[in-house]
Formats: sequence, C-alpha cells, structure tokens
Amino acid sequence: MSTYFPKEGDIKPRWYVIDAEGQILGRLSSAIAKIISGKTKPTYTPFLDTGDHVIVLNAEKVVLTGNKEGDKMYRHHTGYPGGLKERAARFIRVEKPERMIEEAVWGMLPKNRIGRKMLKKMKVYRGTSHPHQAQLPEAFEVVR
Repeated sequence: MSTYFPKEGDIKPRWYVIDAEGQILGRLSSAIAKIISGKTKPTYTPFLDTGDHVIVLNAEKVVLTGNKEGDKMYRHHTGYPGGLKERAARFIRVEKPERMIEEAVWGMLPKNRIGRKMLKKMKVYRGTSHPHQAQLPEAFEVVR
C-alpha cells in the first residue's frame, strides 16, 4: 500500500462565504483556519496547500466574550526603538475590524511559507458585499 498524495490537478479549491454576524471570534477563526488549511477535506496533506477559499462578511459584528472588548490588546512594532504600539479591541473594531479576524486566524496557522499562502485564501470584508461573485461561493454555516 502506498500513501496517496494529491497531484496539482487533483486539488480543486472551492469558495465559501461565512457571515460573521453574532459569531464568537475564536470559534469562527478556528473554523476558518480548518477550511483554508484543507483539514475539512479527505485529501488533507500537511505539507501541501489543499485548502479552500473563504470570504468573511460583517467583520465588524463579530462577538468578543467577557471583558475582551476593553482588555484584549492588539500590538505591533514600528521597527524603531520604543516603537511598540498597543490598541484595545474596541478601537480596532472601529478602525479596522478585518484585522481582528485576520490576526486570530493567523495565530492558528503554521508560521511558514505554506501558512502565509493559506492566509491569502481568506478575504475579510466589513459589510455584506464582496467582489467575488464570479467564483460562485457557497454559504458555510459555522456551528456554535
């Protein structure tokens, strides 16, 4: 018996649309990470990118439980000495709510070139409209 490895032509990525309205950030992010890494498919291979594309809508309506709205801090460094910048989640939600979902999903993916390639398969938008109608995305329901 030999192990099956999908060939380049065997991998047919699908497109899914997920509505983030009322979804808990962590549970939503883990579902997205499974889809874009290919773990929901029987042809999953750890060292190949066999995942699907995900479109996330209503990013500003994602739910943070507990006191995370004010306590959770998003940090980045400018590259200059003393350049650590911190913003609370409530400010990030107003300025760029897409970043909340992107950072949560990135934390669940491998930190290598395959993980960076997987992250490009996720598109996050504020409202309910998106420019990917030509790909005929299917609705995906995240189980709470």
